[in-house]
Amino acid sequence: MIKIENLTKTYKLDNGDEISALKDINLEIKEGEIIGIIGASGSGKTSLLRILRGVEGFNQGKIAIDDVEVGFDSSKYYSNKLKKITAIHLQRSFGLWPETALNNVIRKLYGAKYGDEASTDFTYAYDQYGKEALGLLKLVGLEDKADHFAPVLSGGEKQRLIIARQLAKKPKVLLLDEPATMACPRTKQAILDSIKNINEELGVTVVLVSHLPEVHKYLADRLVLIKDGEIKKDNTDVSMVIDDFLSEMDDEIPLDTTLTDDTMVKLRDVAKRFFLLKGGNVLNIEDISFDVNCEDILTLIGPSGAGKTILLRLIAGLDNLEEGEVLFKLTNLENSEKGGETNSWVDIYKPSIKRMEVRKKLGFMYQEFSLAHYATVSDQLAVKLGFKNQYVVDDARKRAKELELSDELLDSLYQLTDLPEIEARSRLEKIGLTPDILYELFPKFPESAVKEEIAPLFKALDLPLAILNRKSYELSGGQKVRAMLALALVSKPEILILDEPFGDLDPLTLRLVANSIKNINKEFKTTIVMVSHNINFIRELSKRAILIDEGKLIANGNTNEIVDDFLKLCNAEYCNV
Repeated sequence: MIKIENLTKTYKLDNGDEISALKDINLEIKEGEIIGIIGASGSGKTSLLRILRGVEGFNQGKIAIDDVEVGFDSSKYYSNKLKKITAIHLQRSFGLWPETALNNVIRKLYGAKYGDEASTDFTYAYDQYGKEALGLLKLVGLEDKADHFAPVLSGGEKQRLIIARQLAKKPKVLLLDEPATMACPRTKQAILDSIKNINEELGVTVVLVSHLPEVHKYLADRLVLIKDGEIKKDNTDVSMVIDDFLSEMDDEIPLDTTLTDDTMVKLRDVAKRFFLLKGGNVLNIEDISFDVNCEDILTLIGPSGAGKTILLRLIAGLDNLEEGEVLFKLTNLENSEKGGETNSWVDIYKPSIKRMEVRKKLGFMYQEFSLAHYATVSDQLAVKLGFKNQYVVDDARKRAKELELSDELLDSLYQLTDLPEIEARSRLEKIGLTPDILYELFPKFPESAVKEEIAPLFKALDLPLAILNRKSYELSGGQKVRAMLALALVSKPEILILDEPFGDLDPLTLRLVANSIKNINKEFKTTIVMVSHNINFIRELSKRAILIDEGKLIANGNTNEIVDDFLKLCNAEYCNV
């Protein structure tokens, strides 16, 4: 079915350097087989999938899928033939239409026949493709979400919808790059069962890249270990290959379990309701009350779609709050030196200069994060240091006064620096402004000083300083995640909010990140609130856990006890393989 011979792939960087991604790869895959591929970030796994897909060239060798053969010097005609018989789901790819799940699949079915899904004529498409689209949604366990809009689906639901769209092309080979990332155990089980169904019912050959050993144990007929672009193991004894892979994992740094009684954030009776024109009332967050104490590492766990991400955004004051309040403690060092009142409580939903002081000490890393494509890592760090530095509030007020902007407007604009770029740009457009206003009020840090500022953090994250001059597309998946973490940490925030940004890290890199976060928590007293679906990561890193389900706080306390209860609710078979 698939035959790879002497495949070599080298990337040339903008500075002239070369990176050898794949070295003399030879591999055969049988029709109907589920073959797993595992390896550290940057080992060449995604490059191999992209080559099989026909979207990436290579330097030596040849590949054959079914009756299509492509050599390193073949024309695009043959690469395009690969695209017709393969489908791919790349990690952190959430390209969906802002429409219902059903419409997303119908569009893909229409596009597969007529070549342009953007021109889908829904006046007859429902009759022609509706039944088939519902069948594909059922195959991936999303039939009950057919009328729900794609943008409000959970991360795990979006991934299953993407797989359903890929199946609409009726591929002979399905290429999956981390298909179960950022999904809770219950949803991950649904995704894995969907892949099994696709393989068994449709006979589709599956090439599965995943960093999660338990995923391969549950799905793979055979497992291939890639290291530094070379195949090191290829065996039907999946457990043996996994043991070899994990043998190089760093030792776990003990967690400093210190918990203080000093409260940093208070949530009181928080409520937020979501309604859809189709799908009805999908989520009610109500009566959420808890405290976040200084130096805590608090993890919110729960099923996909339970409201965890929304709750993180409410804590950070990024979405409108309908009821309740979120208060942050602000320490006034000047008053402390004078012996006066040192602390005050700031409502994150009331514009003020004090809220700016709180926000400059806040870091947020999103689930669907992305680095700027064409900017260097150094340039992006310089921008972040411009947004978050010791003097940012005073300096921005001076610039705002010159522009005749009120403190309240300045504070509202500063809030946008904690949003993803696309969302911030959209909000600015609604009031007739461009992102230039943010850079004018909060100019970027001198790039000449970035290296000195970032060096200790890069060391803690095991990132080479050489990547400072690289762009995002020149980094491995693991390097991108750690570079994003560096962006969130560069200003040494007092509180760091992490929304499942590590879901697709390999276990070796994840251990490095976990150890780094423990060090940062201990050395800098950084308080961390995070969402994660990686059970081992949660157990290793969390001092406390909160269980959220259907917008309600179910349990608050001991991490291991809450995780055990949650796993029982999820009935996740793959965890027991």
